[in-house]
Amino acid sequence: MTAQDIVVSSPPPLARKPTTKALQGTTDTHFHIFESTETYPLSPTRMYDPALSTVDDYRAMAQTVGIDRMVVVQASIYGTDNRCLVDSIERLGVKNTRGIAVVDQSITLNALRDMDRRGVRGIRFNAITGRTPIEWLPALAKMIEPLGWHIQLWTNSARLLEIGHILNDVPLPIVLDHMGQFPAAEGVQGNQFQNILRLMKDDRFWIKLVGYRVSKAPPAFEDIREAAKVLVSVAPEHCLWGTDWPHIYLEGRPMPNTTELFETVDSWLSPAEAGRVFVQNPARLYGFG
Repeated sequence: MTAQDIVVSSPPPLARKPTTKALQGTTDTHFHIFESTETYPLSPTRMYDPALSTVDDYRAMAQTVGIDRMVVVQASIYGTDNRCLVDSIERLGVKNTRGIAVVDQSITLNALRDMDRRGVRGIRFNAITGRTPIEWLPALAKMIEPLGWHIQLWTNSARLLEIGHILNDVPLPIVLDHMGQFPAAEGVQGNQFQNILRLMKDDRFWIKLVGYRVSKAPPAFEDIREAAKVLVSVAPEHCLWGTDWPHIYLEGRPMPNTTELFETVDSWLSPAEAGRVFVQNPARLYGFG
């Protein structure tokens, strides 16, 4: 990819106080931090340039929305250089912060153990903007299994149908990013969404109700409301929520407001469901006290 092909992301709008107060222990399971490129150089194979979105910027947003716990996800623009990730965990505080790293097959057990001590709890396979082949999954899963980590998988739902034989052999928890990236136009009866439901009936699978990248109907996202409610009904103990702040690489989608994303998902959930999705489920998966 040439410099002319790299997408330049805009900064997110400032959050505001939500109309409904977030529950104590509300957890953002998916966001990224982008600090100075002089300190943390970008990968030459990246697909976008992020707007500066620092730990201080994130902390201000989290305090405004009411987020108490958080999970930093390694962004593809850093490749397998996880320094910004682990430094961000430390600055945000490892008591209430976890991380998801990106590694390749050269990773050593000692390096994984060091990241574990610093709050990392899983590795991400990004088949959308990243360069981690899903075919590496079985070997890397074996390496992280002794640590009690999990796999985070971002791929589209058509690819999920193709890699079932790979996923079947992975004994670890597998978290599907972005509601499984299914085609919203096909609805909940579509073959690809039905496959996601089949996976969610397996206790290994978790899913993030981060759907604005799936929806074609912003800002209310009504075209994915039914899908979210079905997922929660099928797997109430395995649904998670995240902001996806600072909303990078939107591919023509309008920039969402983080508070409105929280309010939308909250409006889809009963009080009991909200307690599980925002607090209890992430506490179990990521090991928050």
